[in-house]
Amino acid sequence: MEQLKPRAANSSPLTPLNFLDRTATVYGDCASIIYNDTTYTWSQTHRRCLQLASSLTSSSLAILPGQVVSVLAPNVPAMYELQFAVPMSGAILNNLNTRLDPRTISVLLLHSESKLVFVDCLSRRLILEALSLFPDGSARPRLVLITDQDEPADFFSTYEDLVGKGDPGFQWIRPRSEWDPAVLNYTSGTTSAPKGVVHSHRGLFVVTLASLIDWAVPKQPVYLWALPIFHANGWSFPWGIAAVGGTNVCFRKVDAPTIYGLITRHRVTHMCGAPVVLNMLTNGEGNQPLPNPVQILTAGAPPPAAVLLRTESLGFVVGHGYGLTETAGLVVSCAWKRNWDRYPATERARLKSRQGVRTAGFTEVEVVDPDSGRRVKRDGSEVGEVVLRGGCVMLGYLKDPIGTAKCMTEEGWFFTGDVGVMHPDGYLEIRDRSKDVIISGGENISSVEVESVLYGHPAVNEAAVVARPDEYWGETPCAFVSLKQAGTTEKELIEFCRAKMPRYMVPKTVVFKDELPKTSTGKIQKYLLRESAKQMGSSKLSRL
Repeated sequence: MEQLKPRAANSSPLTPLNFLDRTATVYGDCASIIYNDTTYTWSQTHRRCLQLASSLTSSSLAILPGQVVSVLAPNVPAMYELQFAVPMSGAILNNLNTRLDPRTISVLLLHSESKLVFVDCLSRRLILEALSLFPDGSARPRLVLITDQDEPADFFSTYEDLVGKGDPGFQWIRPRSEWDPAVLNYTSGTTSAPKGVVHSHRGLFVVTLASLIDWAVPKQPVYLWALPIFHANGWSFPWGIAAVGGTNVCFRKVDAPTIYGLITRHRVTHMCGAPVVLNMLTNGEGNQPLPNPVQILTAGAPPPAAVLLRTESLGFVVGHGYGLTETAGLVVSCAWKRNWDRYPATERARLKSRQGVRTAGFTEVEVVDPDSGRRVKRDGSEVGEVVLRGGCVMLGYLKDPIGTAKCMTEEGWFFTGDVGVMHPDGYLEIRDRSKDVIISGGENISSVEVESVLYGHPAVNEAAVVARPDEYWGETPCAFVSLKQAGTTEKELIEFCRAKMPRYMVPKTVVFKDELPKTSTGKIQKYLLRESAKQMGSSKLSRL
């Protein structure tokens, strides 16, 4: 046994890029991408990705292995193809959030040392403003415009020109090691300090297959791209849908009428979205039950049970998971048990709102005391920090060894910064981000718990709870709320909460807004709301 060692025949580097080759053979004449009136087959998508990868390595661009290539685009066909084409050229793929401001885009491009940026035509002004902020003497990346028109000044080429000039027989550049970097993703900015997360080919391969198994994705699903691909590479599903020969329905504008129209037109079977998307789908007037069930996977923030209940009442089959940019996708899911089907709808929604257990491809999930490292009791009550270990945890933060070492300890855990509890049945429930816990008079208040109650009020559209300074208690809950329609008062919401939670948890302040600030992936930007609450000053009457 000791003489049996890894050999070239049994140790090919794992990478999700291999999926595309196989799918072009098995599902070559089947639809790969649908966008408006355009349809590509898997043979065409495979060929276009090879052509684009070939152009990236050509003498005119000369992108070298290990260099960063960025993309600034919504969920259009080019965005999907680039998830394969860039790493097939040996480069490292960097998807950029289209809703970022020019200053932040500039900072990220400088930090990543990006050599080339693919830019959607609607983001042209954004990228040019970002580059204008580069310091004098800084090397600027070349620009490729994703458009059907001729390239304007300031751009090296158009996307379709690069595809057309490429070699369809190109032998794509395989990673020398499965640990080679494949993608660079910047955290979504809910904490106001984006970090560059680097993932390996191996990690992406592991999370892709684990996600397909956990969600029980069948062969040839019809997948609707409501989740931005620039958010953690669409939770790994660009590669996953390729692996099972599915159809990717791409579109630009995420709103309820568009989504319902595409579901009906293309007989969509699967989609993903943050809880804010579920809320949007269920708050429209005159919503009709779906003609056929649609599997929808949600994550990104703990979904209120009331929102889950409304979503499933329309015919969506909701799956709930948990992951971070640092895990490249979902690594925890609320694995459903058949006997739970017998419970009342409200209890089923409560159970489904928990994050759940590790996926089959992940190693371990725990909740520990952040100071002692002791595992908390499995009583659904004692809180601690959620820690993870598994094959798809990031390689680390780019150019930030201190930040990497701080969250990835010598004991082998990745510390997430999320606060949660472990229930007696072994299911994880996220209670908050550690920075979002409100400490009022020595009591820890989970903002998520307060938000869940607020979402139960029929007039509430969106709710976020943060700490407001208080002269007596130190901090008190301050709720920022958007309403479905005007008319509900602060007093009504406070009384509603008092009937459903301990008095110390009840918001002492309610601020009404037309819309709460969010990232492009639907996460409410609480750091902005915390700053607003801080500027309101200390509450002086809450002792009464």
